[in-house]
Amino acid sequence: MDIDTAAVDNAALALRYLTLHDHDRVWKNFGGDVMNWLYSMIDDPVNKAKSVVLIDEGLCESKHLFKQHFSAPAAKVSHETNF
Repeated sequence: MDIDTAAVDNAALALRYLTLHDHDRVWKNFGGDVMNWLYSMIDDPVNKAKSVVLIDEGLCESKHLFKQHFSAPAAKVSHETNF
């Protein structure tokens, strides 16, 4: 799968808007409601590790959403045949 990295970067910045306060400040983390939903997709979300394990549903949904929003358009395939 080719990844549209510009779309990923833009989404990361756009999501910061969810935490906008004091006119131009944003939080490094997401708000409680978003984090609660994300934590529901993670096995043991409260630990000291820097990485977490997604539950099966979270892994499937993560993969689906990533492909839906960030896959680069497929190269055009020519339907011409040369005989």
